[in-house]
Amino acid sequence: MIDAVALTQALLRADSVTPARGAVFDVLATALVPLGFAVDRFTVGEAPDGPVENLLAVRGDGPRHLAFAGHVDVVPPGEGWTGSPWSGELRDGLLYGRGAVDMKGAVAAFVAAASRSDVGTLSLIITGDEEGPATYGTVALMERMAARAIVPDLCLVGEPTSTARLGDMVKIGRRGSVNIWIEVPGRQGHVAYPHLADNPIPRLIAILAEIEGVVLDEGTDWFQPSNIEVTDIAVGNPAHNVIPAKASARLSIRFNDRHRGADLIERIRAIAERHASNVMVTGKVSGEAFLTEPGAFSTLLSEAIAGATGVTPELSTTGGTSDARFLSKLCPVVEFGLINATMHKVDEAVAVEDLRTLTDIYADVIRRALK
Repeated sequence: MIDAVALTQALLRADSVTPARGAVFDVLATALVPLGFAVDRFTVGEAPDGPVENLLAVRGDGPRHLAFAGHVDVVPPGEGWTGSPWSGELRDGLLYGRGAVDMKGAVAAFVAAASRSDVGTLSLIITGDEEGPATYGTVALMERMAARAIVPDLCLVGEPTSTARLGDMVKIGRRGSVNIWIEVPGRQGHVAYPHLADNPIPRLIAILAEIEGVVLDEGTDWFQPSNIEVTDIAVGNPAHNVIPAKASARLSIRFNDRHRGADLIERIRAIAERHASNVMVTGKVSGEAFLTEPGAFSTLLSEAIAGATGVTPELSTTGGTSDARFLSKLCPVVEFGLINATMHKVDEAVAVEDLRTLTDIYADVIRRALK
């Protein structure tokens, strides 16, 4: 059987700042092939968002198919680590390294859990680009799966969802995310001769003032209220006596399942056009909101967690986006993993005991889902 701690150490020792390629996938494939997985590694994409390496591993031909999804790329480690961020050092019951929590530890735990069972169909959907643009990551894996007619019945994403202790939170949905850019053109001129210029700033202020007053909703049974945030205002005018030629702003909207990204872009466009006829509004939807209604899958997972930890998890949709936003189009998807307190921080670390318990939970999920 695979030891989750040893496999996590091996993954941590492979530098895999996003987009990850090469060594970290070598480690994973070396662990999976002896377990009977057919491993498909492929690299796609061009600069600036690629190339990206991904891995799809499938084992078994049972009537039920459980997929585990995750990523082995990590954010840059930054400065100030006690040791090397790539050491996989074990100290006082903690395993240190960039990605220990987010999320090489969970990937290792699932592989270790898979080594305990040979029932049903198991797959791993592992990308080298979740922390970056995600252009050629999980979406490319889903395209690969579609080409091979691979469709899981259930998907568990191993993101670090726990907060105070392992098992206290499971994600059953996520809010959507859209970024919107507003640019109001004007006409440059001397401030002493405003009739010869056209100042775009008052119009941008009026647009943002109306947007600030928008209440998208009051939340739902499972989601907090949607929110619009102004994340940047720019004029780029270095001179105090010049009316600028343009003014721009950027918005970020996190929205629940009462909205669609494209509809929100059009709503902002309509507001902007009431104040400036020549305004330019562009938007990019990073992901739509999704919800896996509480039911058989969340109950199965909750029972496995309670059996291993004594904790009944809270079902939540809080936090940012994850690749579950893509995978939710395939099948019911939930997220559960390690304690997220140190993710993306200096001296990121996972407790060895939590790694072993997470492996037990994943093994029980496999048993319950595929029996």
